[in-house]
Amino acid sequence: MDISRRGFLHAGAAAGVAPQARSVAANDRIQVGVIGAGARSHELMAALMAHPGAEIVAVVDAYKGRVERAIDRVGGRIKAFRNYQEVLAPKGIDAVVVVTPDHWHRQMVLDAIAAGKDVYCEKPLTFRSSEGVEIARAAREKGRIVQVGSQGISSEVQRKAKEMIRAGKLGKITMVRAAYNRNTASGAWIYPIPPDASPSTVDWEMFLGPAKKHTFSLERFFRWRCYKDYSGGIATDLFVHLCTTIHFLMDAKAPSKVMAMGELYRWKESRDVPDTLNAVLEYPEGFAVNLSSTFNNQTSAEGSFQILGTEGALALGGGLTFYPETAVEDNRWIVESWPKRLEEAYYRDPKVRETELPGTRKPRVLEGVQQFREEGLEATVSHFGHWLESIRTRKPYWEDAAAGHHAAACAHMVNRSVAEQRMVEWDFAKDDIKA
Repeated sequence: MDISRRGFLHAGAAAGVAPQARSVAANDRIQVGVIGAGARSHELMAALMAHPGAEIVAVVDAYKGRVERAIDRVGGRIKAFRNYQEVLAPKGIDAVVVVTPDHWHRQMVLDAIAAGKDVYCEKPLTFRSSEGVEIARAAREKGRIVQVGSQGISSEVQRKAKEMIRAGKLGKITMVRAAYNRNTASGAWIYPIPPDASPSTVDWEMFLGPAKKHTFSLERFFRWRCYKDYSGGIATDLFVHLCTTIHFLMDAKAPSKVMAMGELYRWKESRDVPDTLNAVLEYPEGFAVNLSSTFNNQTSAEGSFQILGTEGALALGGGLTFYPETAVEDNRWIVESWPKRLEEAYYRDPKVRETELPGTRKPRVLEGVQQFREEGLEATVSHFGHWLESIRTRKPYWEDAAAGHHAAACAHMVNRSVAEQRMVEWDFAKDDIKA
């Protein structure tokens, strides 16, 4: 997430294979169908093509231009289908990548599981929180792999951060701050619309699917993230990334309480979701989270984290920086108001001198700021490597249906809090997902 995604479309299959993907013979490649061929899907296709152990053989989309470009990009044996059900029908297709608007995820993932396919679903896994339990149960019962596409947790810097946290490097962590900001029309999902888009090139009914009926609208089709009928806005598109990482780093499941506020300040045309969102989450594991996002300034752009502990802090975003805690107890301004004899007695105490007068200690070397950066394959390539390895070994990666459900649930809680102007609590008793 904190590494640029855009290079995929230019690098294509030249990237090489991720270390996690096991080499297989050409005739043993995992056959993959792609459901949805929008901009993010083309990035995912490029990342998947970096793995010689997989082959994209099918694609479907409600806009003809995207299908044309997918065939051009992938080439080979790729075939265009009329609908996603046709992609699920062939026994020769082993797995599917679901990259559609959020309101379609539940049905497509469940249908794929029922058809015996393994699934990679772009985040968020769900459009409504209750769908996550349903998907996780189906995957468990049918023995299918379901992996969710928040690729940041497959980056090495996030893995390094988790290693440092588990080792106690930060001490007791009680606060995490995370932000995801942008300041462009494109960043606010006001995407350019292809000039050939029309009722003859766009299958409006295919797009709508389970959503409520609406008259044909190119803005809704190409900018669907801006509308509550198809998306949860900032919470489900960006906060899900942040919560996935936080859950991964902190070995957390879901927040117990959420309070949030959101407003639409600037991008008021072609939109009914906020462009600014702030939330406070409380976790039963013993820490709190502040989430924020605005589309009106790009400070902390594309995801940043501050993990604050009693012994140190981690800054994550574009790299990883560790800051040791250097706080020193200083009660001089208090003690100087006491009678002088009491002040002098206070500082004669060896424990006080050790704690509050560091200049009197024996010399020692203190740890300084440490910086880490990542090089090599982009995180999405590695994330697909984990998925392909799971398909071969039948051992799920960390971001399985349960993890995807809980990250999406954070977003749904945020949106519910905004809509109802109240604190929302998570009912762990009803979260019936067995590992």
